[in-house]
Amino acid sequence: MERESMEYDVVIVGAGPSGLAAAIRLKQLAAEGDREIGVCIVEKGSEVGAHILSGAIAETRALDELLPDWANLGAPLNTPVTDDRFLYLTASAAIRLPTPPSMNNHGNFVVSLGNLCRWLAEQAEGLGVEIYPGFAAAEVLYDDAGRVKGVATGDMGIGKDGEPGPNHQPGVELHAAYTLFAEGCRGSLSKTLIERFGLDKNSDPQTYGIGIKELWEVAPEKHKPGHVVHTIGWPLTSDTYGGSFIYHLEDNQVAVGFVIGLDYANPYLSPFDEMQRFKLHPTVKPLLEGGRRIAYGARALIEGGFQSIPDLCFAGGALIGDAAGFMNVAKIKGSHTAIKSGMVAAEAAFDALGSDAGARPELTAYPSSLKQSWLWAELKKVRNIRPSFRWGLWAGLVLSAIDTYLFAGHAPWTLHHHADHETMQKAAGARKIEYPKPDGEITFDKPSSVYLSNTNHEEDQPVHLQLKDLDAPLAVNLADYDGPEVRFCPAGVYEFVEEEGKPRLQINAQNCVHCKTCDIKDPGQNINWVVPEGGGGPNYPNM
Repeated sequence: MERESMEYDVVIVGAGPSGLAAAIRLKQLAAEGDREIGVCIVEKGSEVGAHILSGAIAETRALDELLPDWANLGAPLNTPVTDDRFLYLTASAAIRLPTPPSMNNHGNFVVSLGNLCRWLAEQAEGLGVEIYPGFAAAEVLYDDAGRVKGVATGDMGIGKDGEPGPNHQPGVELHAAYTLFAEGCRGSLSKTLIERFGLDKNSDPQTYGIGIKELWEVAPEKHKPGHVVHTIGWPLTSDTYGGSFIYHLEDNQVAVGFVIGLDYANPYLSPFDEMQRFKLHPTVKPLLEGGRRIAYGARALIEGGFQSIPDLCFAGGALIGDAAGFMNVAKIKGSHTAIKSGMVAAEAAFDALGSDAGARPELTAYPSSLKQSWLWAELKKVRNIRPSFRWGLWAGLVLSAIDTYLFAGHAPWTLHHHADHETMQKAAGARKIEYPKPDGEITFDKPSSVYLSNTNHEEDQPVHLQLKDLDAPLAVNLADYDGPEVRFCPAGVYEFVEEEGKPRLQINAQNCVHCKTCDIKDPGQNINWVVPEGGGGPNYPNM
C-alpha cells in the first residue's frame, strides 16, 4: 500500500513547549502579514501532554513574549513560588545552604508542564494549527538533493515479525518547505539528522541526566502551595552528580523528583532505587506519610548546555527546544528556553517562506538571531556549572561558586564535557550497592510504578528498542559490567533470564516509558531507541 502525502509550509515534530511555541508564532506572523501558512504538528503521545514530564517550575519570560495575555487566556500557572530552600543532605540531617542565584525562583510558578502544553495546544489550534496526536514521526524524508522535505509517520498494524497484519495502515508522508524537529531530549529522528549533517562537529559531546518523578497527594496540613525544595548530597556519593526536587502544587499535590547525571561510573547504581531511598530521609518521609502516590514517570534531561549545542539548521529544517539542548542546568529549567527557540526558529521560517519560492534557503537566520537573544547569553553565563561537577560534588560546588560569584559567569575559560556512555567502570572494580526493599507505602518497586505511568503499547508490534549487535548484551554488558541495563532502566524493560541454563537478555518493550536512558547510557551504544506505534508509551495525566 502506498503512503498518502499531505503538503504544508511547515511541519513540526513534537507537541512540547518548543514545537507549540513555533506553531503559534508562525500563525501570529501570518495573521500580522495577512498571509496563509499551513502548519502541522505530529505528536507521538496519545494526546498532547501524554509524554511530557518535568519538575516543573515555569519562568514566564518567553511566555510573556509569545502570549503576553496568558493570564487572561487561562494559562494553568496557578501556584506562584512562595519559598525557596536549598539543602545539603547527610544520611540523618539536612543542612540549609544559600540558594544559588540561578535557583532563585521569585516570580516563577510551580506547574504541570503537561497541562501547560495542553493549554498551548488549545491556543495553537485556535490560530489554525493542525495537531495530530497519536502519530509518531518515524522517518525523515529527503529529496534527490539530500534536502529534508518532511517526515513520514509510522505504519500501524505491523506485527512482531515485521509483516503487515490484518489491521495494517501505512503511515502518512507530511511534506513541507521546512521541518522543525522538537522531539525533546535525545529525539530519535534528531539524532539521525545530527549524524547525517555532522551537526555536532563543532560542539562538545552531549551529556544527560535521568529524572524520576512521582506525584503525591499529601495531607492538607502538610501542604504548602508554592513551597520549593532542592537537595544535593545523600543518598548519592560525592562522585555522582545529582539531587532532588520537592515542589508543592495546588490541590494538596506535591511533585517529588530525583535527577542523576548519566555520567555516573558505578554500574551497580540504580537511579530508580536511589530515588526510592531518598524518600526515606527523615526530612522527606514525614511529608509523604499518610499520603498517596498518584503518578510516576521518568525522562532523560539534556544537560550539556552552551558548549554542547550542535549546529541548529540544515537544508530543509532545524532543531529546536531540547532536541538541540537548550536546558539551563543551573536553573533546572528548560521550558522558557524551549519556547524562545521555537519562536526564533518560526520567525526565521516565516521570513524564508516569503522569499523566492524556488530558493528555500537554509534557516541560517535562526541561529544568527538566537545568538543575539537573551537565551544565548543566559546559557553562556552558566556554561561551566555542570562540567564543574565532573571532579565530584565538593570540587563542583567550589568551582561553581568561583564562576558565579567571582566571575559572574564571565570566566575566561570554558570547561568541557565527555560522553556519558564512556564513563562507566567495569564491574570487577566497582562497589556493589544494596538497596532497601520497597515497603509499599513510601517506597515502591518498578512494576507498580510503571502501572501508575499508564504506559501501554500494542503488544503485537516490532520491538522499538533495537540491538545493533545481538551478542553484545552477554559478551560485553553482562560479562564486563554485570548487566547495567537492568539497573539504569527505571521501568523494568531489561532483564537477564535463564534459558536452558544460559542467560538471555529479555526486552519487555511494553514497559518502556520513553525516557531514552538506555539509548544514552549503554556502554557500547548498542541500543537504538526508535518510535513504537503511534500513541504508545506513557499517558501522564498531570506531570
